[in-house]
Amino acid sequence: MIKFLDLQKITAKYADEIHAAARRVIDSGWYLLGEESKQFETNYSRYIGTNHCIGCGNGLDALTLIFRGYIEMGVMKAGDEVIVPANTYIASILAITENGLKPVLVEPNLDTYQIDEEKIEEVINEKSKAILIVHLYGQCAYTEKIGMLCKKHNLKLIEDNAQAHGCKYNGKKTGSLGDAAGHSFYPGKNLGALGDAGAITTDDDELAKTVRSLGNYGSQRKYVFRYLGRNSRIDELQAAILNIKLRHLDEDLELRKKAAHRYIKEITNPNIITPIVKDREAHVFHIFPIRCSLRNELQIFLHENGIETLIHYPIPPHKQECYDNWNNRSFPITEKIHREELSLPISAVLTGQEITDVIHAVNKFNA
Repeated sequence: MIKFLDLQKITAKYADEIHAAARRVIDSGWYLLGEESKQFETNYSRYIGTNHCIGCGNGLDALTLIFRGYIEMGVMKAGDEVIVPANTYIASILAITENGLKPVLVEPNLDTYQIDEEKIEEVINEKSKAILIVHLYGQCAYTEKIGMLCKKHNLKLIEDNAQAHGCKYNGKKTGSLGDAAGHSFYPGKNLGALGDAGAITTDDDELAKTVRSLGNYGSQRKYVFRYLGRNSRIDELQAAILNIKLRHLDEDLELRKKAAHRYIKEITNPNIITPIVKDREAHVFHIFPIRCSLRNELQIFLHENGIETLIHYPIPPHKQECYDNWNNRSFPITEKIHREELSLPISAVLTGQEITDVIHAVNKFNA
């Protein structure tokens, strides 16, 4: 079976460095808010190209803390609206609603799967305070028009960069294109820890100070609490491992891109829609999504041929039980994507023969 994502093989690639880092952390006797975390925050902010990086517990916390930070700063308040793509992982929406803000869902462009820039301005009103773009599947969602709309209407631009570490727009990394960005280092990400971890990047000094305090119980100095905060901090072990993987990230991304571009070039089955990629630097292929009207039959066929696949995502946020007040709403483009999407295996440890086997199996599928 060709695994969708072989985490054991990925970890084994840097096993000696990871074991040495783990021993160093264990022997240090310091497991939170130490030198490993400081070093990772410095290294990652340099990599992304921002003045600040604040480590936290996970990607959802990163986005949640950004919105909470803006509320504490008086930039937003409960009931304000945040424009967000309708087709995204639910964490993007949860971060908004957890802060008492209102998500305004906008359909994607069917070619890119990213929020449709042409449909944003029609939903902007006096309650709009931010646009949350999601670099879904590892493809850059930012456009010049979105940047212009934020300036025109005085909106914060927040990036969900959970799936796009190392992605670029005109030479700048995603995570540095807006006012703030949330990052996830879940083990399956392109830059993955060996557990949960996340980070916020920003050039805003006040926001950086605020979210760091909010993630540390609301404290800016020990036992003094300015905010009703939460406990969301990156631990020393995960930071040490991420420092290792960050050094190898760009070379790993190149391997992902080579696999992806082989898929795009060599999958010729007319029943299969592969991603449209106009700029090689603007997609890092956290996910390689294909679309097929007989998605479920294709998934069964590939499994029978020894290929593991996943669906990202079978149910869009507006159809989830937790948002039952939205369940009667219709976003046909989003629903089409979620009905047809299937993710093929892709990683930096996928072999050339495995890529060939996937391509041959996909091309054999007869709808």
